[in-house]
Amino acid sequence: MGGFFGITSKKECLSDVFFGTDYHSHLGTRRGGIAVYDVDKGIQREIHSIENSPFRTKFEKIFDEMSGTSAIGCISDNDPQPLLIRSKLGDYAICSVGLINNENELVNEYIAQKGHFEMMTNGRINNNELIASLMSLKPSFEEGIRFVHDSIKGTASILILRADGSLIAARDKLGRLPVRIGKNEDGYCVSLEAFAYRKLGYEDEKELGPGEIVELTPDSMKILSPAREEMKICSFLWSYYGYSTSDYEGKNVEVMRCKNGEIMSKNDRKLANNAGIDYVCGIPDSGTPHAIGYANESKIPFARPFIKYTPTWPRSFMAAKQTDRKKVAKMKLIPVKEFIHGKKLLFVDDSIVRGTQLRETVEFLYDNGASEVHMRSACPPIMFGCKYLNFSRSNSDMDLIARRTIMELEGEEGFKYMHEYSDSSTERGKAMRKRICDKFSFASLEFQSLEGIIEAIGIDKDKLCTYCWTGEED
Repeated sequence: MGGFFGITSKKECLSDVFFGTDYHSHLGTRRGGIAVYDVDKGIQREIHSIENSPFRTKFEKIFDEMSGTSAIGCISDNDPQPLLIRSKLGDYAICSVGLINNENELVNEYIAQKGHFEMMTNGRINNNELIASLMSLKPSFEEGIRFVHDSIKGTASILILRADGSLIAARDKLGRLPVRIGKNEDGYCVSLEAFAYRKLGYEDEKELGPGEIVELTPDSMKILSPAREEMKICSFLWSYYGYSTSDYEGKNVEVMRCKNGEIMSKNDRKLANNAGIDYVCGIPDSGTPHAIGYANESKIPFARPFIKYTPTWPRSFMAAKQTDRKKVAKMKLIPVKEFIHGKKLLFVDDSIVRGTQLRETVEFLYDNGASEVHMRSACPPIMFGCKYLNFSRSNSDMDLIARRTIMELEGEEGFKYMHEYSDSSTERGKAMRKRICDKFSFASLEFQSLEGIIEAIGIDKDKLCTYCWTGEED
């Protein structure tokens, strides 16, 4: 995943771009970058690894080195960016968010036509270089971006800083991710997260539609290519990786998560699945609002049986070795034994993907005296690794706990019946849940239904991407 933020202004804007980009840190953990335009210095750029230190720490010294009235910044889980490009379309900096699945096919085709690409140390081509190369096959940015959208299999939202200080922003073809435009008296900004610019004094101006392309200057916004009709925005924005204060297509994340918990609670009450529970709890951080909604509807008290010690270890992935990461994850959890010892706890997590950290959390709870640990997933069982945004970070579908469990129960034959395994009312669904309960020592397990999460989001199913749960492609 990743996110970007940009400003074109009549005034110095680097500070706002610094903070606006930092507000996207929940979307990526590998690299950060900023490119700035100054009328005298041209385009300047810095890229840093943020794997072991947050964005703000790595970029806090840029104010001594860079300045300008237009800038773009990005947080990335993939390629180093922004890239600086010189082409027939002019000089510019470019960053993007998404995933290109037919990279090798496009690279080979382009090499056959034009010559060569610069290869990164892992043997891959930087996706932004590929996007820039495809754009250069057309006579204008708008035609080039449309060509990119129609050529790639995957997703690409694009932000460009031109050598005259203007910005070009494009939402991906099917609108899987949001792109928002804000405005103040000095200019315009572009952001994946609207709260990032609202905190900086910008007001909502426009939410780009699927595939829409705009050009921004301090004085104007021009639509270069109108929105396409079809949309498939990612449902996981609301369930998991979207920030709680965010709203996408008019639907707030925190509100959705609370409603989602209410729906799960109502379903459990119908089935008498939560009788005798002492406390409803959330797996922090994104599981917490789902749990609050569940607790409010069920009238079971909400509690926090453990607290994460984040001042020292804000990220469990900071250590290089897996053994060290496990140690850090364990050290982060500080128990509140009064809410654990002898208690029957029902936890709500945003999702259950691989289950590795969840197993350690449950062991921690039992070690501290929990009587029972019940688990609820705020989304349906994840059956397919994301092929559009790669947010699940799975190298193989068999990394997914639901897939692995089906394989254990029925072999590959079971993959023909994944819709039954998703449904808790079927024999296959009950068998998968029981097997996972046995593995993780859950007293019970349930997943939100597809219908439930769509109801909680409040957007028509046809406009939502639910591939990771259903395997239904666009």
